[in-house]
Amino acid sequence: QLQASGGGLVQAGGSLRLSCTVSTRTFSTYNMGWFRQTPGNEREFVATIAWNSINTLYADSVKGRFIISRENAKNMVYLQMNNLKSADTAVYYCAADPKSSWKPPISANEYSYWGQGTVVTVSS
Repeated sequence: QLQASGGGLVQAGGSLRLSCTVSTRTFSTYNMGWFRQTPGNEREFVATIAWNSINTLYADSVKGRFIISRENAKNMVYLQMNNLKSADTAVYYCAADPKSSWKPPISANEYSYWGQGTVVTVSS
């Protein structure tokens, strides 16, 4: 089970930190990702982090502004979002890919488990 939190309303240029708690004893073997979705659109890849935190990958639209991280001891993954833009407004989802091998999972269908989503609204 995945539980995302930390969304809210923020002005453009501001920051938010999303958190995701993962209820599994094998969290440390999962690659984790963040996606986002706006009404009428498919889920869009945002960022992913390998099970061992060594590898990360970001969508071009967030590169240099967002940082994905994790704490395996706490079963937590984070998304630090800085310099937010109105285009970042979306429902954000965390997702778990149980394959411990690293072939950057950027497609939604590569993830087996999903959280319920947290809403981020950026006002201009």
